[in-house]
Amino acid sequence: NKKCTPGAGPFLQVWSAYVYFCLFTMCCVSQRETMEVKSEVSTFLEEEKMVRQEEEEEEDIVCLDEAFFINDNYHLTTYTFGSHVLQLFCLQSASRQLVWPGAMLLNDYLSKNAEMLQGCSMIELGSGVGITGMLCSRFCHQILLTDHNDEVLKILRRNIELNTSSENPSCCAALEAEKLEWGNSDHINSILHKYPGGFDLILGADICFQQSSVPLLFDTVEQLLRNRGSGHCKFILAYVSRAKMMDSMVIT
Repeated sequence: NKKCTPGAGPFLQVWSAYVYFCLFTMCCVSQRETMEVKSEVSTFLEEEKMVRQEEEEEEDIVCLDEAFFINDNYHLTTYTFGSHVLQLFCLQSASRQLVWPGAMLLNDYLSKNAEMLQGCSMIELGSGVGITGMLCSRFCHQILLTDHNDEVLKILRRNIELNTSSENPSCCAALEAEKLEWGNSDHINSILHKYPGGFDLILGADICFQQSSVPLLFDTVEQLLRNRGSGHCKFILAYVSRAKMMDSMVIT
């Protein structure tokens, strides 16, 4: 290389020649090879995009481990919906044993449309502490509250006792609680055997947290609807959007 700095020595001259050789080689890449490089880059970018999407989807999944339900630090709490005042034992932290936003929205809607509840039989899925069922007990004649978790069922039954006591004459419905794991044929058949006439209403308030549970939820609802017959039973779901993947499963 004639342009090398004088006195730079043979090593720098060889290195300089190598750099120019690389540049020359790169400039002489054929059109076919250029297209191959572009294809590889495109594939790499597509793979990166897929990885990012998978990471976003993983973030969309809400995981509820067993510890999520084990908490018994209950407080007697008062809620008001229109002219209706309810008292329940519930938690003040993030757990199924508290009152979730979707339940507040559904109760607000039901309190303003109470005529749709008059004289009805109702089953609630994923009842939690039972705030929706307690409100409906002011209007319905028969209510079954359900949940799949034994710890939750304990506080649910405690709230039923609280709201059906002689000190609380507002409740006019027969209130009961049963274990129901969505998609569990034994649980569903047991309920249908005990309530052969089915239900006028199926309610669910803020109960979609795990993607894997959504198909089981709708399968359970379908069986309950089919038992009552077409047009004789309604399903009302108060859904709160928290994740894109869950939205696509529930709404579309």
